[in-house]
Amino acid sequence: MISLIRNLLTLIVLLFISINSIGQEADVNDQKDRLPSTWELLKYDGASAFGGMKYTYSRPLQWKKDDFITAGAIVAGTAALYIFDEETSDYFIEQDHEMPQLIKDIGWYYGSPQNNYAINGAVYLYGLFTKNEKVRKTGVLLISAASTAGLIQTITKTAVGRARPSTGEGKASFDPFRGIGPYHSFPSGHTILSFTTAYAIGKQFDNPFVKAGIYGLGMIAPVSRLWAGAHWLTDVGLSLAISVLVVDSIDNYLNEERLYGPEEKNKISWEFNVGLGRVGLTGTF
Repeated sequence: MISLIRNLLTLIVLLFISINSIGQEADVNDQKDRLPSTWELLKYDGASAFGGMKYTYSRPLQWKKDDFITAGAIVAGTAALYIFDEETSDYFIEQDHEMPQLIKDIGWYYGSPQNNYAINGAVYLYGLFTKNEKVRKTGVLLISAASTAGLIQTITKTAVGRARPSTGEGKASFDPFRGIGPYHSFPSGHTILSFTTAYAIGKQFDNPFVKAGIYGLGMIAPVSRLWAGAHWLTDVGLSLAISVLVVDSIDNYLNEERLYGPEEKNKISWEFNVGLGRVGLTGTF
């Protein structure tokens, strides 16, 4: 399983290397005389990550009508899912024995904090040491969003104290502030970390097929947690909403409040090319 995680980590890093290697070479050659030091970039990115967290936590104080409508829709959607929690949980648990162990392992390890931060950190460090602005910004987004959403779920699941499906106590069993694993169901930490990472990376691509593949990888952990009886459908549904809101909020902050260069400079258009004896993905800078 260690080799599986190592291969997954390598795939993510190589993905970013292939995206940016050509564009980076020209950019560095043009700007090498005025690039800041690695230490200066690290300090700036640390401030950006912390600023993204503060920005997200403070956003409810600045909500407008559309924001309250969005929040209301999320609450209403979660309430609707709650009606079917026990039926959907029974269905997913019944499918567990038919699922390949490899898929289950990917879901567990990809959504685990230590592996998730290893992937996020690898992306950021590649951007930092190569002074690749686009990858650095993506790494800051990944780390800041995972930390912001992770803290939200840690506090919420302890405060709510919802029993997991595997306890057999039913969807309406709550024991707030109990602080033990069987009562840490709402929301899903694995879902938040895995989909936060997938959504943040997917935002860097325009091609819908690439996005779909990345989002699909991010959905393995949420579904695997349903198979395992570790979470209810409402836990997973709310977690996905939290991931999207947090990533979008921090991405807006980085674009509007921090200096990571014009978006047009790093714009890449992706196309699938299929022909006689060849298949590939081409990026146009």
